[in-house]
Amino acid sequence: MGFFNRLSKNKKQSLDKGLEKTKESVFKKLSRAVAGKSRVDDEVLDNLEEVLITSDVGVDTTIRIIERIENRVSREKYLGTQELNVILKEEIAELLDENQNDNITDDPWEPAQKPHVIMVVGVNGVGKTTTIGKLAYQFKLAGKQVVLGAADTFRAAAVEQLQIWADRVEVPIVMQKMGSDPASVAFDTLKSALTRDSDVVIIDTAGRLHNKVNLMNELTKIKMVMQKVIPDAPHEVLLILDGSTGQNAFEQAKQFTAATEVTALALTKLDGTAKGGVVIGISDQFKIPVKYIGIGEKLADLQVFNKHEFVDSLFLN
Repeated sequence: MGFFNRLSKNKKQSLDKGLEKTKESVFKKLSRAVAGKSRVDDEVLDNLEEVLITSDVGVDTTIRIIERIENRVSREKYLGTQELNVILKEEIAELLDENQNDNITDDPWEPAQKPHVIMVVGVNGVGKTTTIGKLAYQFKLAGKQVVLGAADTFRAAAVEQLQIWADRVEVPIVMQKMGSDPASVAFDTLKSALTRDSDVVIIDTAGRLHNKVNLMNELTKIKMVMQKVIPDAPHEVLLILDGSTGQNAFEQAKQFTAATEVTALALTKLDGTAKGGVVIGISDQFKIPVKYIGIGEKLADLQVFNKHEFVDSLFLN
């Protein structure tokens, strides 16, 4: 087996392992939903609706999945409950194909721009700093020169944590004293990136949601100041969501997408939760690509999201 085949196999194995808790939870609920039934009828569909909602798929997406299965039952006349797992897997995969942007087809570790500027947003505690560190690591692994910008200047811990990751991954970091203007940090980071001939710039921002207007103004200011250095920056606004919070992740996505133009999502902490179904709902509802998922503590456990591999791992027997 060649190196890249082994790499792909290891990645899929990590995904399978990372989704074990969610898969186990879904299968237990499915077993109860079809107990004593030999065919998919209205009662099974009602039970299935409850399974999906309690698995944090979300109400709107659940209704769409149930409608698709109802249509399939009416077309195929007789569907046994033993087939429900396969049917569910197929319909979820097709739903995501139809309603979500295509998978990231270009290699995310080979950005088209230089420097490629990523502004990272998200509330405190969702794994934002860890995700930035893992992104920096994987870009560096791909041979890219990376610089980090510590623009979350309202929490001393945020700057310190980012410094720890910068040291761990061995990439430069630009920071100022606590309470400094975040836009000023972003400006200095982009200037530094140009001087260093960096390939990728990752800017951390404050994770406050208590006042959406202030958040919007702050993020808008950071963008405007960055554009004085690189006119089309940022090239990507990456929202980090904690997948283990289930429906709360939906609410955070609503808040941030209302406050700024989010271009990609990353869902973290999926390995420690049974709430992995949230990825399906968020992928379907927000029409913003889920670009990365976090499935473990290791540096390589931030994976590029692939809808088909995700659904396959979720329903792997």
